[in-house]
Amino acid sequence: VLSGIYKRDEGIIKLNNQEINVEGPLQAQKLGIAIIHQEMNLMPHLTVAQNILIGREPRKWFGIACDDKELNRLAKILLDELNLSLEPTQVVGNLTVAKQQMVEIAKALSYDSKIIIMDEPTSSLTPAETDALFKIIRSLKESGKGVVYISHRLEELSKITDRITVIRDGEYVKTLTTTETSIPEVISLMVGRKVDQDQRPEVRPLSNEVVLKVV
Repeated sequence: VLSGIYKRDEGIIKLNNQEINVEGPLQAQKLGIAIIHQEMNLMPHLTVAQNILIGREPRKWFGIACDDKELNRLAKILLDELNLSLEPTQVVGNLTVAKQQMVEIAKALSYDSKIIIMDEPTSSLTPAETDALFKIIRSLKESGKGVVYISHRLEELSKITDRITVIRDGEYVKTLTTTETSIPEVISLMVGRKVDQDQRPEVRPLSNEVVLKVV
């Protein structure tokens, strides 16, 4: 809804304390709102620079041809600002999932985005790649960008968030200040009942009983 993909059914959206209507993704971009989906939206056969500036390529020869040199230069400036170890000429399909995600972040920021929504960004990342992503998120925060970080990995919350908003069954439940709450409290709000911290699903010991035999 925030990124204009769906239209809101009710409620209001405020940006900088002003009520707004987001009619579509293009308007969201103009408002400085970008979203990085869990399933990445990149073209693997194109380069990093081509993916970042797709549809906005600098032109030469009276607009007839793409100016690849300028394209790579502009992308390199953005990658350097984010301290990303990527080259504009690298083919995206040859990159790791983590580095492809960095390309998505660079692409979002190339629209001068002020708010970046990340949907489960660590779902396919290794711990080292997750740490690298968190470093970028902290850098974005320090530069005045807002990050809406969607995750079910509760151990990540204390590392990068200032506030935690719990949504259950599509409805708003509560917003908490990260430093003033605990993981058990967040879990209780998520499931709608009190959950003991040490409560674990019952794990039965393995037996020699045959439950399925295929001949």
